[in-house]
Amino acid sequence: MPLEFSTLIQMKRLSYLVGFALLVNTFWSCRKEKNTAVVMPWTTNSPQILTFGGSLNESAQAVVAAPDGGFAVLGHTQSEDGDLEEKTNTGFDLWLMRFDAEGDLLWDRTYGGVGNERAADIVLRPEGGFVLLGSQENLERGSANPDLWVVGVNANGTLQWEQSFGYSGADYGTHLLAISDGGYLLSGVLDVTASNGLGNKSSTRKHAGGDYWALKLNPSGELLWRNYFGGLQTDTPYGLAEAADGSFLIAGSSDSADTDITSNIGSYDAWVVKINGDGQKQWERNYGGSQIDNAYGIASTENESFVLVGDSRSEDLSKASNKGGADLWFWEIASDGTLLNEKTIGGSSFEVGRSIEKITNKQWLVAGSSRSTDGDLTTNQGQNDLWTLVLDSKAQQVVWQQTLGGSQIDFAYDATQLSSGTVVTVGESSSADGDFNNNAGFSDLVIILNQ
Repeated sequence: MPLEFSTLIQMKRLSYLVGFALLVNTFWSCRKEKNTAVVMPWTTNSPQILTFGGSLNESAQAVVAAPDGGFAVLGHTQSEDGDLEEKTNTGFDLWLMRFDAEGDLLWDRTYGGVGNERAADIVLRPEGGFVLLGSQENLERGSANPDLWVVGVNANGTLQWEQSFGYSGADYGTHLLAISDGGYLLSGVLDVTASNGLGNKSSTRKHAGGDYWALKLNPSGELLWRNYFGGLQTDTPYGLAEAADGSFLIAGSSDSADTDITSNIGSYDAWVVKINGDGQKQWERNYGGSQIDNAYGIASTENESFVLVGDSRSEDLSKASNKGGADLWFWEIASDGTLLNEKTIGGSSFEVGRSIEKITNKQWLVAGSSRSTDGDLTTNQGQNDLWTLVLDSKAQQVVWQQTLGGSQIDFAYDATQLSSGTVVTVGESSSADGDFNNNAGFSDLVIILNQ
């Protein structure tokens, strides 16, 4: 059983008017029975910026809206000072933070042991509370290689159950999906070479290196099945979506051209695998061009298609053109994997989309990072800035975007919309200037509220 630490911290609220790049249309079209324009109030207000941390490294990886109108943030923390004074070592632990709708901290907890734990994703439990996904070093096994680690906690953050999955290699979780039957689907990376082919539902196919690893758990966290998919190179899953028929899509990146991958296009491709409810592969498909292309997020639409977000460095995409070093890449596929449309967003430098969430019909909330000052962007504070966007998949255009940052590296990893309409973006910042007044250590956990 890992140690559990509880810490109540004094919140540092940086609620000030900031100079930031706000490229904005003041409303979007919300198409219902009538063509009605719905105003987004947070597009005209100054953002509320919250930072947390100590003298070392902290980062927020995921955020989820809570039923009471507030939200929960999952990240990892290394510090044992600053906002983490009750933490007793400098190893990384999971850090769960619970906020009300106004951004006031209600409570926070850290979860970990003597090794390092890293956060990946968070979802709500139907009975209340949260399920957390990440990785945990199993030092009792005599190795610092991590295992995929999933933790169930109640509404107050108290540990209810936990499970670790892995073998002798580096195995870790990447995404978590609460599914329609009340259970959970997990994605992660399995080192199939180190597992000697173990980790599949019914066979020991021997791939090489890291593969997509899908695991289904029941509501109590008990394993129902697990399967891996990939080839002889590096295959990394980043996103999950459930289809209307109870099947699932796994999206990520692959540079393999063998075994489960039949249509490699370039260096790294975005690779999507569809599996049925029992974890058996139904189809797989590659997307991209001749360079490096990745899928980081995927979501289902009302017409049973799927939208994806990631980044692309290719100049020979099927339906879009490259604008710089790497572009944010947004595309839609049919239920059989057919490419319907795609769009690149960015400038001459590097942009990426890390997460995607539906907010209205045909409107999608995306979090990522930007580095350009031209093309589709006009302002950059230094290196990478946190980037939040609303995209219209029907019009294939950006209807709102915001960049925030300083002179150092700043990343956004996830965003969600609360029941009040507030948009919450989470990530990390190494800056102590620009839009961030101070920095407690190497990197701070960052939360942005647009109300």
